[in-house]
Amino acid sequence: MFFLLSKLLQYLASPVVWIFFLFVLGLLFRNQAKKKLTLRASFFLLLFFTNPILSNEAWLAWEPEAVLMKEVKPYDAGIVLTGVTEVNRSPHDRVHYKEGAERILDAIQLYKMGKLQKIIISGGSGFIKEVQKTEASNLQQTALYAGVPAADILLEERSRNTHENALYTKELLQSQPQLRKLLLITSAFHMRRAQGCFKKVGLEIDTFPADFQTHDRSSQLDDLLIPSPEALLKWSRLIHEWVGYVTYKLLGYS
Repeated sequence: MFFLLSKLLQYLASPVVWIFFLFVLGLLFRNQAKKKLTLRASFFLLLFFTNPILSNEAWLAWEPEAVLMKEVKPYDAGIVLTGVTEVNRSPHDRVHYKEGAERILDAIQLYKMGKLQKIIISGGSGFIKEVQKTEASNLQQTALYAGVPAADILLEERSRNTHENALYTKELLQSQPQLRKLLLITSAFHMRRAQGCFKKVGLEIDTFPADFQTHDRSSQLDDLLIPSPEALLKWSRLIHEWVGYVTYKLLGYS
């Protein structure tokens, strides 16, 4: 039930839905005062959420600081969370990446640098319907092609969300008692929720944020005046993560 509700919230927690709703509502109102107020609110939200400076500032405030690879200590295993590939896209003889490929790429680099002894990849599928391949197997394919030995890659392929990532990874680790020092690797915007979930199930971890979405602050006039569709998409992702973070807190998952 929670899995289905989380999918519904994913669509409702979107500025595009709010803007469209207010715009349609404004068109339907017969009262001219209400019509103007609602249409103006829709226009204001459109300007706010398409402003790239405001979007970048929100992301800068949310994402944790980066960790330099040279400063990473040796770990028994790095735990890589999925959610970055398309498992229902053909052809299925290759990996189709969305944003966030740095999760596995950074893990591979840390492994090559001798910082990780094993790579644990956690994630089944976020889809309600069955898929041909899990996301964990997709990332495993990338790691294998990069030269990581199969013996050094462990898969957890049952989880459908971050809460289950933590639960099922803990179960996997119970059969690997030699893996004690753990490094959690996921996108920077997702790290707060993920870290909370893993600590909630009793796993002691350090963190390595990846896939940063921010850029250096800009004061260019173009960024201030010209609306950006990309800013609107970034706000949608960030608000979705905020809703997930609060929901997990309320449910006691993190």
